[in-house]
Amino acid sequence: MFNADFETITYEERNGVAYVTLNRPERHNAFNSLMQREVHSLWRSLRRHDDVRCVVLTGAGDQAFCTGIDRMEQMGGDTDDTTDDDIVGSGSTPFMFNDPGDHLGPKSSDLWKPVIAAVNGMACGGAFYMLGEVEFIIAADHATFFDPHVTYGMTASFEPIHMAGAMPFNEIMRLSLLGNHERLSAQRAHEIGLVSEVAPADELMARATWAAEAIASAPALAVEGTVRALWGAREFGSRNAVRLGYAYVAMGTNQESIAEGQKVFESGRRIEWKLR
Repeated sequence: MFNADFETITYEERNGVAYVTLNRPERHNAFNSLMQREVHSLWRSLRRHDDVRCVVLTGAGDQAFCTGIDRMEQMGGDTDDTTDDDIVGSGSTPFMFNDPGDHLGPKSSDLWKPVIAAVNGMACGGAFYMLGEVEFIIAADHATFFDPHVTYGMTASFEPIHMAGAMPFNEIMRLSLLGNHERLSAQRAHEIGLVSEVAPADELMARATWAAEAIASAPALAVEGTVRALWGAREFGSRNAVRLGYAYVAMGTNQESIAEGQKVFESGRRIEWKLR
């Protein structure tokens, strides 16, 4: 039985799709020590949970997807017995700097099942640890994106670096330098390619579910091989990734997955596609 007993996130599973919800709406779904551990634990557990072929990640409520780190805990404020000793920046030298979002992203946790983010409000700062490692983003029309680091006297580093591969350089630079002075709308995020689709708020989860179930209907090995190949292009550059393409095809294809796909082809069943 899959263990989904968490305090800071909720978990549902149906039709091959896992629904993961950051569940601290009273703090705009900001992550504390416990959420960091629980999210990382979940990503690692899903690596071996074959019933799930795709994941939808969202936040509780309609105000925020995630507003980054919980400053009230991590900046020396409210703590309890779940708070890690190694809070932001702790360490005896700069070489031992503690990065609080190290394990929040699915790829950083070595999960290569596709993850779709359904952004349902504000997404800022530390939210980018997760958004920078999802396959694509669907945003509610009221969603906004920003990074407050420089406004509060901190270098914006880890978070925009995660996002640098998902949006043009000048856009992530502007977002990082303007801090709290400007927010990127869902529509503008769509125009620059950060967001793949903008939906009315009441349709957000339905659209994310449609995409996730479509992905989950394909052979899992082929899907994961495709995810790994395209992330390879982002990590290594296209020329080096092409050289690795043969390995991705070899590892991401077997007789069972080909047979599964051939059954669909031979059935004569045609998928009712939609135009985006």
